[in-house]
Amino acid sequence: MDTTQDRYIIWLLSPYHTGSHRAWAEGYQRHSRHRVDLLTMTGRFWKWRMQGGAVELAEQARKRLEIDPPPDAILTTDMLNLPTWLGLLRRSLPSSIPILLYMHENQLTYPWRPGEAPDLTYGMINWLSQLAADRILFNSRFHQESWFDEAPRLLKHFPDYNHLAQISKVAARSTVLPVGIESIPRGDGERTTRSQTPLILWNQRWEYDKRPDRFFALLYRLEEDGYDFRLAVAGENFRNSPQEFEEARQRLARRIVHWGFLPHKDDYIRLLSEADLVISTTDHEFFGISILEAVAAGAFPLLPNRLSYPELIPKELHPACIYTDEADLYAKAAQRLRMNRPAPPSLRDYVTAHYGWPQVAEQYDAMVEGVIRET
Repeated sequence: MDTTQDRYIIWLLSPYHTGSHRAWAEGYQRHSRHRVDLLTMTGRFWKWRMQGGAVELAEQARKRLEIDPPPDAILTTDMLNLPTWLGLLRRSLPSSIPILLYMHENQLTYPWRPGEAPDLTYGMINWLSQLAADRILFNSRFHQESWFDEAPRLLKHFPDYNHLAQISKVAARSTVLPVGIESIPRGDGERTTRSQTPLILWNQRWEYDKRPDRFFALLYRLEEDGYDFRLAVAGENFRNSPQEFEEARQRLARRIVHWGFLPHKDDYIRLLSEADLVISTTDHEFFGISILEAVAAGAFPLLPNRLSYPELIPKELHPACIYTDEADLYAKAAQRLRMNRPAPPSLRDYVTAHYGWPQVAEQYDAMVEGVIRET
């Protein structure tokens, strides 16, 4: 393979092309100095994507090879059954093409819905895909560490030939590369006055693992104690959203300035620019792109001292932004409502410098180029 060329062709495989997966793929495509070609499927039926998506993406690959040369590298998400995809293309793709697997999430430590029995099938697909990849990229250190902490328990579940020694080999091929965020205008100019009633933002998925019950319980308590605020609830909502949302829509009706998913990016960014406070009460988060977007726009974050959040915020700002328990969250939220100020410039500058796509894409490009040079 010629490693002197200035621009490589990268195939990016995205079987679940929606939400953060789509934003990540299209963000890297826009900001990479290389040619990034997307092979995608609509983002629904996640179990079927992991079980059967390889067949469709193999067909797309064959059609692309009819008009284009093979790629110099392949970058795929964790939603692909990578060994199956490679097997289907064994006569079409050179075996020397390096493959990078990006772990947005995993199906081993991802919490199952209440009442659902854990299914090891999808965690095994993640594991087999890691074995087949040349590099494994995690979106946060927390995600990387939690996966390799749980992987031995996955393999010990099986009676023999579990190849536990492979875990350390896969870990040696893994690293952390964050998700990038697009440039978001800072919100200070959009707020006509700081004396305006503070706007609290929810911009996460409407799912049980995000613990909307905790979030709304906090707001009910703040309201009962006489604190004034406005509320905007955005984020992806689903047909079977937790009942806490409908209850909150009724109980907090007079405070709501927006309710529901915003399909147009400009409308979403405008809402971010107006928010004063963004709060997470979640039990699950591998990265936290929605929080970073809100902070970049000027919202002050209140985040739990767990999951990926502590690594997203500079340590010197942990005392102000990171809470330890529900009592601490209440105290910090009440203080922010009494003293309504935007996120400090140092925090917004940190988020832009560490997670802005221009900087993050350079890291991805360097990783891809390094793997190509090694082949």
